[in-house]
Amino acid sequence: MSSTETTNKASVASEKSNTKPTRDEPVLQVERRDFIDLVPEKRPRVQSLRGFDDCYTDIVDYIVRCTHKIWDERDVGLIYSHYTHNCVLYNALGTMYNREQVVQDTLQRLVAFPERRGMATQVIWNGNDVEGFYTSHLVTGSGRHTQYSHLGKPTNRTFVTRTVADCMIHENKIYREWVVSDNMAMMRQLGLDTDAVAYGMAKEQFDKGFRVTDIGENRRMVGQYPPEMECDVSIAHTDTEEQCLRWLHEIYNRRMLGKIKDVYAPNVQWHGPLMKELYGQAAVIHQTLALIGMIPDGAWMPQHICSNPCDEGGTKVAVRWIMEGHHLGYGELGKPTGERLFVMGMSHYHIVNGKVVDEWVVYDHLALLAQIKLGQMEE
Repeated sequence: MSSTETTNKASVASEKSNTKPTRDEPVLQVERRDFIDLVPEKRPRVQSLRGFDDCYTDIVDYIVRCTHKIWDERDVGLIYSHYTHNCVLYNALGTMYNREQVVQDTLQRLVAFPERRGMATQVIWNGNDVEGFYTSHLVTGSGRHTQYSHLGKPTNRTFVTRTVADCMIHENKIYREWVVSDNMAMMRQLGLDTDAVAYGMAKEQFDKGFRVTDIGENRRMVGQYPPEMECDVSIAHTDTEEQCLRWLHEIYNRRMLGKIKDVYAPNVQWHGPLMKELYGQAAVIHQTLALIGMIPDGAWMPQHICSNPCDEGGTKVAVRWIMEGHHLGYGELGKPTGERLFVMGMSHYHIVNGKVVDEWVVYDHLALLAQIKLGQMEE
């Protein structure tokens, strides 16, 4: 881009940005701050936020504060001013296509778990108020199952689980969102019959006319060619993001799991599905192998990546990805069924000196089990 083009683009951005003055301060980061510091009352705006409500001082404040208001303070009506009427919300088993569905789903979840609290663990983001923001919000949720709901009689048991919500935001409104929750971890902690819960989820989809569409030959094996030697890094914005995509492709698509020893620190901490907390390269290799082994024909594809420098040192990277294939191997889902599986996953990495020192990965075994049940219903 020429210097003239750069100047013109900056000029347009300046004209379109919020006229409210901003301070030259860094955008908030979640890890080292208490909640009251993340949603400050008297902090001046530090980031240009054209079209956003005055209470928000930067994009992290926005996503943490509005999530808290909707879910913890029960201001569900804020969805009408924070989501577009035609928003699309994707989750691991179904898609919502309008704001009213989001309102209804939120109400039902609050009915089942009125004591639930969602604590921001980290927010990784990119973008601006002209082109729009993208946020990847990792939440640790805790609560107790105290009410009758779609899960049946309350168990009064407590739970802790992880959720990642990726949002595309423009002028105070979310217009697209991807949500992945570790629901299997919650169901097991509540002592529920996960097969019965998954069957109920599948039956609901089946009664609406949804069916599993088997894609046949997936993109992993086109004809008789081996997996692509090089990955597509066009979605990367930085060298770190590009390197991250390259080693993820090596591990997941080329099945070079030995790469984990090169890119993960020896003392890496791995925070995974089913609320597993594991340590060391061998644990990461085994857990990665467990997913690939369960879907051995699976093709892994990144859909979005963003990153921020971290107050703790190094860089935080967020990757939204999918994996498509068939249930051909043993694992958490039991005996192979051959049913088609679609995994929607979110991964956050903390990279220091070129090594992953922490990984948080969220995908939902319960949604995968429901996909198996749905496929079996169709048969």
